[in-house]
Amino acid sequence: MFDKSYIDRLFSLNPAISSILRAAENPQAAEDALLNYANELLNSLHRGKQKSHPLEWELQMNCTRAFQRIMSPRSRQITNCNLTELLWVLANGKKGELPSDISNGFFEEIIHLFLGMQGKSKIYDHNSRPEYMDYEGRKAALLRSEQLDQMAKHADEYIRRYRSGLDEEIQRIRAENRNRILGYFKATADDWNNYQWQLTHIVRDAEVLGALITLTAEESQAISLAQKGKLPFGITPYYASLMDNEPGRQRDYAVRAQVIPPREYVDAMLAQADDVSSTCDFMLERDTSPLDLITRRYPNIAILKPYNTCSQICVYCQRNWEIDDVLFPDALASREKIDEAIDWISRHPALTEILITGGDPLVMDNENIDYVISRLAAIDHIERIRIGSRTPVVLPQRLTDELMDIISAHHQPGRREVVLVTHFEHPYEITPESMEAVQQFKRRGISIYNQTVYTVENSRRFELVALRRLLRLIGVDPYYTFNTKGKEETGNYRVPLARIQQEATEEARLATGVIRTDEPVYNVPALGKNYLKAQQHHSLLTILPNGKRVYEFHPWEKNISLVDTYVDTDVSIYDYLKQLESRGEKLEDYKTIWYYF
Repeated sequence: MFDKSYIDRLFSLNPAISSILRAAENPQAAEDALLNYANELLNSLHRGKQKSHPLEWELQMNCTRAFQRIMSPRSRQITNCNLTELLWVLANGKKGELPSDISNGFFEEIIHLFLGMQGKSKIYDHNSRPEYMDYEGRKAALLRSEQLDQMAKHADEYIRRYRSGLDEEIQRIRAENRNRILGYFKATADDWNNYQWQLTHIVRDAEVLGALITLTAEESQAISLAQKGKLPFGITPYYASLMDNEPGRQRDYAVRAQVIPPREYVDAMLAQADDVSSTCDFMLERDTSPLDLITRRYPNIAILKPYNTCSQICVYCQRNWEIDDVLFPDALASREKIDEAIDWISRHPALTEILITGGDPLVMDNENIDYVISRLAAIDHIERIRIGSRTPVVLPQRLTDELMDIISAHHQPGRREVVLVTHFEHPYEITPESMEAVQQFKRRGISIYNQTVYTVENSRRFELVALRRLLRLIGVDPYYTFNTKGKEETGNYRVPLARIQQEATEEARLATGVIRTDEPVYNVPALGKNYLKAQQHHSLLTILPNGKRVYEFHPWEKNISLVDTYVDTDVSIYDYLKQLESRGEKLEDYKTIWYYF
C-alpha cells in the first residue's frame, strides 16, 4: 500500500508534466510529449535561459537526463516497465489500473526527480555564499581555513560514534569476554593464543554461542534452523569474544551481522537448497571457470581455489553457498587437481598475477600453503601472488612466525611480490591482536589491502571513513569497497548504489588522499568489477512501481571489445532510509541520496 496523498503532491510539484499527462489521449502520446518537454528543458538549460547557481544547474541537467532515460522506449523495452503509462494512469485518476506493488518509495523517487529538474532540490538551501570568497590573500585563506575546520569537526562528530577494538574500554570488555569463554571451555590463555585450539573449538550451534554471549530469541532460532538445514555456520572463539554479551547490538551490530544469519536469509537459502548451485552463483563462476579450481575474468589475473572452507562463515559471502560446512574434511582439493590447475596457469603466460582464495587458504596447514605458493612462485611469468584471507580478522593467532616465514620466502622485491588482501568490515573488528597479525606481514615488507563489503551494517554517515582511518593506522591500505551482491537471500544487507556513490562523494572525499584509496565497485555477474564512481560505467534505466531502480551495467571491456551489458534491480532507497531511521539515523543527513544516478 501507499499513501494516497502522494498523488496530489506529485503532480502539484510540476504543473507542466501534470498538464502533459492529463492532456494526452493515451500513454504513447504522453511519452512523446514528455520526451519533447525534457528536450526543451535541456535546450533551455544549455542556453542559460534558467538562471541558477552552477551546481544547481548541473543537478538540473543530471535529473533531466535521468528523466529522459527512464521515459525512453529503449528503457521500457529492456525493463518491461512502462513508467509513462503509470504516470498517465496516476495523473488521470485511474486508480483501479495501478499496479499492486506501487509504493511510497516510487513516489519519493519521482518527487525528488521532479524537484531536481526544476532546480528545487533544496540541497544548497542551508548554504550561504562562503565569506572567504569575498576576500583575497591572507584574509581569504584564514576564513577558508576556518570553514575547513568546521567541515572536519562535523565529520569527526560522526566518526566518534563508531567504537573500535583499540579503544581502552572495549579492550577491557573483550578481556572479560575472553575470560568468560575460556571458563566455558575450561581452557587457558595459552590455549587462546594457539590457533589450533581456536580451530578445534569452533562454535557451531546456538546452544554453545548462547552460553558465551546473550542471544536474542530470533538469533537463536535462525542459527538452529540453519544448523538443521545443514547451512554452513561457525564462529571462532576469538571472533565470538568481539561480540558484546548484551544482545542489543548497540556496538557489535556489524560483528554479529557478519556471522549470525537473519531468519529471512535462512528461509531463503533453505527454500532453494535443492538447486543452490544455479540460484546462488550470482557471479556466474560456472561461466568463467575454464578448469576446476580456476576462475578468470581479466587478462592478467586468475583465481586459484585450492581450499573450499573457512574458519568461520560470513553470511553474505560471495561463495558461501559452495561451502558444505566450516572446516569440513573434504575442503582441500586433491593434489592432482591442484597440480592440474597450476599447470594450466603455467601454460598461460598472460597471467602475471594469481589470487589464492577459496575458502580461506590460510586455514590450510603449513605444508599445503607452502606447496601451493612454491609451485606458483616457480612459474616465471608470475609477478604477484595475492592471498585472499580473512584470517587476520577472525583468527589472528594463525599468523605464526613459521607461517610468515613460509609466505615471505617468496616475496622478492623486483622479481615477485606477495600481497595479502583481507576483509575488515568495521572498526569494531580492529583489535590489538588483528593489528599484530597485520604487522607480521608489514615487518616482512608484504603489503596488505582491504576489501570492504558495503552493507547496511557499515553504511551510516562516515562509518566507512572511520574504518579507513583506522585501517591505515594499523598498516592496511583500503583497496575496494564492494556494493553488496544482488542476491535476494541477502536483501537484508543490501545498500542502494546511490548510497555508495554518496559516501564516496560526500564523506570519503573529506579524508586525506592516502586514506581514501579504495574504489567503490559493483561485481557484475560473469563480467567483473564495475566502478561506481564513474557514471559512464552504469546508467539508470527505470524506477519500478515498488520504488526500486533498475540499472544497466557496462562491462569493463567497454571501448575494448563488444560485450553485453548487464541489467540488475537495486534495492529501494526509500526502504533503505526507513531501515536507517529505525536504527536512530536522521534522514536529513542522507537527503542528497536521491540525486545520485
